[in-house]
Amino acid sequence: MTQATNPAFLILDDNQVFAETLARSLTRREFRVTLAHDGQTALDAATQAKFAFVIIDLQLAGDSGLQWIAPLRQVQPQARLLVLTAYASIVTTVQAIKLGADNYLAKPANVDSILAALEADDNAGAPTQFSETGVPLSVDRLQWEHIQQVLAQHQGNVSSTARALNMHRRTLQRRLAKKPAAK
Repeated sequence: MTQATNPAFLILDDNQVFAETLARSLTRREFRVTLAHDGQTALDAATQAKFAFVIIDLQLAGDSGLQWIAPLRQVQPQARLLVLTAYASIVTTVQAIKLGADNYLAKPANVDSILAALEADDNAGAPTQFSETGVPLSVDRLQWEHIQQVLAQHQGNVSSTARALNMHRRTLQRRLAKKPAAK
């Protein structure tokens, strides 16, 4: 990335502290930064200015960052889109990439890892933190991945996911509220 032309970043993250800290760090590196704390504000900003990079938080307050990938990609087809999340899963990674994200990165992420993810070669395939390590996943992690996959198949509907998994809805809600199991 050549910083001589001062490329612009659009950051969609409802965590104001994280977003402002990231914005300050990028500004120090001579990037122009626009912050949006909800999807509609980000879409409005994207229709009014050209951005080289768009960072989208997966878990927005009462919203999913996944639903904003396609609209932002449509108005910013040249931009590199990066999805950030505190709860990384293979299922949501695949969904994000299918919807138009260029890469996917787990939080906590520093500026260097974010810039590296945005600079990653388009032909490199899947995001780096999900590359094969040769170590099998734990049973708890496999279960969590399966729940995420079934949840995605049911468009996030917890009740129908619970029925498909033959699980009580409240039990499923408790498992979804927990952090993912370690790989």
